[in-house]
Amino acid sequence: MGDSEQRTRTIATNGVELFVREAGPADGPLVVLVHGFPELSYSWRHQIAPLAAAGYHVVAPDMRGYGESSRPEAIADYDIFHLTDDLVGLVDAIDGPDAQAVFIGHDWGAMVVWQLSLLHPSRLRGVAALSVPFQRRALAPPIGLMRERFAGSFFYIVYFQEPGVADADLDADPATTMRRLFAPSGVQRAASAPEGESFDPSADDGRGFVERMIEPDELPDWITEEEVAVYADTFRRTGFTGGLNWYRNFDRNWELTPHLAGVGVSVPSFFIGGTADPVLTITPVRKMDGWLADHRGSVLLDGAGHWVQQECPAEVNAALLEFLAGL
Repeated sequence: MGDSEQRTRTIATNGVELFVREAGPADGPLVVLVHGFPELSYSWRHQIAPLAAAGYHVVAPDMRGYGESSRPEAIADYDIFHLTDDLVGLVDAIDGPDAQAVFIGHDWGAMVVWQLSLLHPSRLRGVAALSVPFQRRALAPPIGLMRERFAGSFFYIVYFQEPGVADADLDADPATTMRRLFAPSGVQRAASAPEGESFDPSADDGRGFVERMIEPDELPDWITEEEVAVYADTFRRTGFTGGLNWYRNFDRNWELTPHLAGVGVSVPSFFIGGTADPVLTITPVRKMDGWLADHRGSVLLDGAGHWVQQECPAEVNAALLEFLAGL
C-alpha cells in the first residue's frame, strides 16, 4: 500500500475510542484534520490524499459523538476540555508524549483547534482554521449573550440548547437534513413559503431548524447524491445528539476557562473561508485582528460557502500546503 493510500483504525484516547482515517508516511510531520457539525472525518476526503502525497502523516478522526467513534451520553462529556484532550491524546498515541502536530479544523472543529492552541500551545506546530475565525473569550456566558442579541428571533444555536428538541428535528429524516444543509447558501435558508404567503426565516414562529432550510431542486455541483448518502446513512444510525451536545457546552466552556480571558494565539496560524459563508456575517474575519501573534495569512475564496474544503478542494489544498511548507 502506498503512503498516500488511506487506511483506517480505532485509537483509544481520553476514555473514548476514536475512529480515524489515516494516510501518509508514519514518520512524516503529523497533521490532524478536525471536522465540524454535522460532519465526519469523511468531510476531509479531498484533503487526505493530497496532504499525504506531500509527505505529511495525515490523521482525520470522527470526533467524539460522531460516526464510528464513541458517543458518551452525558452532555458534560462534550465540553472543550474533553474535546481538546481527545486531540492531545490522539497525538500521544500516534507519536508519543510531547510530540507536536499541525491541527486543521473546520466549523466546530475550527473552534476546537483554536482553543487547543490556547490550552496546549506546546503541542502545536501550527493551527489552521476553516470557516470560523478565532474569537476571544466572551465577556459573559455566551448563550445569554445570544439570547439577548437574537431576542424575539429564531437562532439555531439557542434552538440547539434544549436536549431532545433539535435532536428529534434533525433525526426525523437525516437525508433531508443533510441535503438542505448542503444547499448552495449553506447553514440556514428559508423554506419556500406557500403561494401568497411570506416567510421570515428568523421569525420565532415555532418552526424547527430543518423546516427553515430550502429543499434544493438539485444538489450543488461539488457534492453527489452518493456522498450525501454517506452522511445520511451514518446519522440515521447514530443520530445527531453527540454533535448537538457540543453546542450545549457553550456556557460550561466559558465557566471552565476564566484563565483564557485576554489570551491570544501564539502559534503560527492560518485561516481559510468563503465569501458566501453566512458564518462570516456573524463572526467577521476582522475580529481576529490583534489576537494572532504569528498569523501567516487569511484566504477568502470568492463565492465559496460554509463547506469550503468540500466546495473548493483544489484551492483549499493549495493554500494548506503553502501554509504547511512554511512551518
